[in-house]
Amino acid sequence: MKRLFYVAYTWLVFVPIFLVLTLLTALTTIIGCLLGGERVFSYYPGMIWSRLTCYLALCPVHVRGRKHIERGKSYVFVANHQGAFDIFMIYGFLGVPIKWVMKAGLEKIPFVGAACRAAGFIFVDNSSSKAAARSVREAERALKSGASIAIFPEGSRTKTGRLGRFKKGAYQMAADQHLPIIPITLNGPFDVLPIGSLNLHRRPMEMVIHEAIPAESMDPSHEGLQQMANRTREIIESSLWDKYK
Repeated sequence: MKRLFYVAYTWLVFVPIFLVLTLLTALTTIIGCLLGGERVFSYYPGMIWSRLTCYLALCPVHVRGRKHIERGKSYVFVANHQGAFDIFMIYGFLGVPIKWVMKAGLEKIPFVGAACRAAGFIFVDNSSSKAAARSVREAERALKSGASIAIFPEGSRTKTGRLGRFKKGAYQMAADQHLPIIPITLNGPFDVLPIGSLNLHRRPMEMVIHEAIPAESMDPSHEGLQQMANRTREIIESSLWDKYK
């Protein structure tokens, strides 16, 4: 009975309100950024939208480790990619402004893609090595301006709940800009909206923010970057719930 009630709530309440909130957030972000308020409008509308989405889904979010983030400092945040709600958790509850590094295909989503572009988010185009290199340069320009970026090193959502292989792009950016890396473990989004499903499930979610890894400890060589990718993967995996290990 509870499941039937939640399904009805999802489609009669959550979905309509979410769509309206998404449209209003996108328009507010686009207009605010075009008027010169990117510093404010690239973060706060999306942060509020993300929090409201989790609240509306009736999925509580528990956060641990915010003490590891130093205000006013730029970071490269790397997180595991469990599901669609990963973005809402990080954007809504991390507590600091970020620029997203995201798949180029997301730019085609009506209004949302335009809002992300206006906010200065970076779309990764892997259609060719030249296009991928251009995406990295865009991300590095954002870092030079004092922003932090968030990226999913796996590149795509997990199909099993378990971690996939971590790619080196995020670590190359961190090494090039001499920025610390903060690993983030996400638990729960995989169960809230399983990949390939349109039905939400009411589940708790958790975000664990780990200690920063200093830029000085990074080896910019090919092998060094892969070692760093493996290291952060191990850190993230250490705080995964048992069913995801």
